Amino acid sequence: MKYLLLALIIIIVLSVFRYFRQRTYLKTLTEDQFREGYRKAQLIDVREPQEFKNGHILGARNIPVTQMKQRLIEIRKDKPVYLYCASGARSQRAAQLLKKQGYEDINQLKGGFKKWTGKVKKG
Repeated sequence: MKYLLLALIIIIVLSVFRYFRQRTYLKTLTEDQFREGYRKAQLIDVREPQEFKNGHILGARNIPVTQMKQRLIEIRKDKPVYLYCASGARSQRAAQLLKKQGYEDINQLKGGFKKWTGKVKKG
């Protein structure tokens, strides 16, 4: 029981640490903030291709987080990167990968595509 409690405490501490570290390089934007800047940025949908086909933000490119390492050449370091997925978890993973590769201006849509109320394109 004592070891289980210790393991739980370690997991909580690591999660809190990761959360605050991520906030230093990943900006989570409201839909209005996201809308203000995404046209001047690289808008990347990190969901899988089938999800993208079912509907995505107008102007977005589909680079699934599962393919991101192999497709980094498609993402410029000198322009802001705006990421989104369904709810936010995959865009956080993508942001972590981009940060490790030296990207600076990384943003994500708060709540992901599920919360998006703007224009959507299908197909």
